[in-house]
Amino acid sequence: MELTKHAHACVTIEKDDTRLVIDPGTFTTDAAEAVGRADAVLITHEHFDHFDEKLIAASLEARPELRVYGTAAVAAALGSHDGRVRAVAAGDTFTVGSVTVAVHGHRHAPIHADIPCPDNVGYLLDDGALYHPGDAYFAPDAPVRTLLLPTSGPWTKLGEAADYVRAVKPERVIQIHELMLSDLGQTATANLLGENGLTGVPITRVEPGTTVRL
Repeated sequence: MELTKHAHACVTIEKDDTRLVIDPGTFTTDAAEAVGRADAVLITHEHFDHFDEKLIAASLEARPELRVYGTAAVAAALGSHDGRVRAVAAGDTFTVGSVTVAVHGHRHAPIHADIPCPDNVGYLLDDGALYHPGDAYFAPDAPVRTLLLPTSGPWTKLGEAADYVRAVKPERVIQIHELMLSDLGQTATANLLGENGLTGVPITRVEPGTTVRL
């Protein structure tokens, strides 16, 4: 399995002839290209930085083979498209090509009492090979080899991120949702949370456009 990092929270996952894109939002400048090559798109929640609604809707119209999985709010925004858009929730499982997906978690992390928390799901791929949590520090009750760790945004906190990594106990961490951090901020965050920091787990900064093997 290979992971290609895109800007912010978006990644492409490739295994055999299967290609998944997770959370192509409006901050991801090459989202259209990534979605245009995908067999399926997985959306963790409806916030614009994870879900470019216009792009996904246009892609569903242009590509009758494309499938989309997301929360009930995402599915309602897109419509059924003859069953190609599926609402998922914690406990659901499905398969796209050669990749198995298990759904975990329920809610977006709190930002402020005045801001509603939408539903948010995480996706665990291939029995723990990779976990994308969306905008939540939800620890799945399953082994995780590679954790995608959000490190910036109005809901994140480094102390909570450290405790989250300790709870998940992954073999490896890849930083995502980092767009609001400067280069210095990303380095400092990786040092604080990484192998020689609070978690003891290697944390990798992957530049957008770079592919790594999992």
